[in-house]
Amino acid sequence: MRLEGKTAIVTGGASGFGAGIARKFAAEGARVLVVDINKTGADALAAELNGLAFAANGADKASVGALVDFALERLGRVDILVNNAGVTHLPTPLEEVSEDDFDRVFAVNCKSIYLFAQALVPHMKRNGRGNILNVASTAGLSPRPRLNWYNASKGWVITATKAMAVELAPAGLRVNALCPVAGETPLLASFMGEDTPEMRAKFLSTIPLGRFSTPEDMGNAACYLCSDEASMITGVAMEVDGGRCI
Repeated sequence: MRLEGKTAIVTGGASGFGAGIARKFAAEGARVLVVDINKTGADALAAELNGLAFAANGADKASVGALVDFALERLGRVDILVNNAGVTHLPTPLEEVSEDDFDRVFAVNCKSIYLFAQALVPHMKRNGRGNILNVASTAGLSPRPRLNWYNASKGWVITATKAMAVELAPAGLRVNALCPVAGETPLLASFMGEDTPEMRAKFLSTIPLGRFSTPEDMGNAACYLCSDEASMITGVAMEVDGGRCI
């Protein structure tokens, strides 16, 4: 198994892409700590995976600190961090997005990565190894109209990933990102504005392989990037998009 003996934190892990990543990691031998603001969902998935669960707000420093203390106490060390938690605003003209929605998007999608880096990078440096995987989006590479500030937040994630990779490589840490196209997750309806056959057909027409991404797609890609098979790969923003960004 490719992650045998590894420990992993997956944020936003109770559903969608995060759950797909958590399930794949567990299947490949990792001990997984499922983190989510939805405690019931996190507990349920952790029980399924024989893992651990913790309810936390990744945009709150105290909450992240408590989570990391729990992880180190229960897991002993953290080998892999997957920053998957993310939110969007509804499709809206960029000048009409509320300040509250803007702040929420950047807090969850960007500030959380900063806070987890503050809390966990020193631990990983002491161990001389570690993998950080940030979930970005094709929105950060090929933006869709009316999702402007979500697009911008995911562009930030891609740039942060590359900057982190350059700085942390000498310490033995690898940092990569995944850029999924819209997928069968709870966020899909928010991206489309409404979940109708017509809107699905419109979205699918932009994806050459003709389907949405799935949690399983993301789990497979994440497992590769966080495994020793990818030991020479850092600073990559891998597209999991069925060809959308070609």
